[in-house]
Amino acid sequence: MRIALFVTCLADALFPDVGRATVTVLERLGHRVEFPAAQTCCGQMHVNTGYLREALALVRHHVEVFESCDVVVVPSGSCAGSVRHQHAMVARRAGDEALARRAEAVAARTYELSELLVDVLGVEDVGAYYPHRVTYHPTCHSLRMLHVGDRPLRLLRRVRGMTLLELPAADQCCGFGGTFALKNAETSTAMLADKMRHVLDTGAEVATAGDSSCLMHIGGGLTRLRAGTRTVHLAEILASEERAA
Repeated sequence: MRIALFVTCLADALFPDVGRATVTVLERLGHRVEFPAAQTCCGQMHVNTGYLREALALVRHHVEVFESCDVVVVPSGSCAGSVRHQHAMVARRAGDEALARRAEAVAARTYELSELLVDVLGVEDVGAYYPHRVTYHPTCHSLRMLHVGDRPLRLLRRVRGMTLLELPAADQCCGFGGTFALKNAETSTAMLADKMRHVLDTGAEVATAGDSSCLMHIGGGLTRLRAGTRTVHLAEILASEERAA
């Protein structure tokens, strides 16, 4: 099975360790991961702000890059959701039914990391060791668009050395929402304040999620508070191992 990593813009530009961690986990499980170097943005930002015509070229390019792969893994519920729920729509709006069908075929083989591990590879214990108090934030796209459910929690519960703490009001948005945080800054800030309060109420050392964008938003707020709680992507926790003394 050819597994291709779609690393996403945010991971590529700001959080490269997330991509590396994704590869580490899959290679530890005995799988070879390819990185198609021609990959670019999936076009989600364009679609979400109404620039469907400009997104069409990105959708076409994404399909051309990934349609030969057996499986595509994405360490982001947000970008996985865009591929699965926006790409074919963009092509059909442009009147390109052939591209829409190709996009649907790629989308059917595209999985967010926890989906791939649990549903496709049938694994919950990835051999991780992470001796910290951790709370999990289910991001909006993973929760409401992909319906990943408890898959990330099933993976986290099998991490050795870790104490998993329940996050109050976990299903509430953190307030990022891409350009939402820019266009509605005051509302976004209020939502972030609620999310940070809930994270800090758990007493966790680490807040984790499957999207770097939400972690960037939450982590930025926690850093400004100097709260001592940091954010770490799910992939990075799953990639952690106990080191020999």
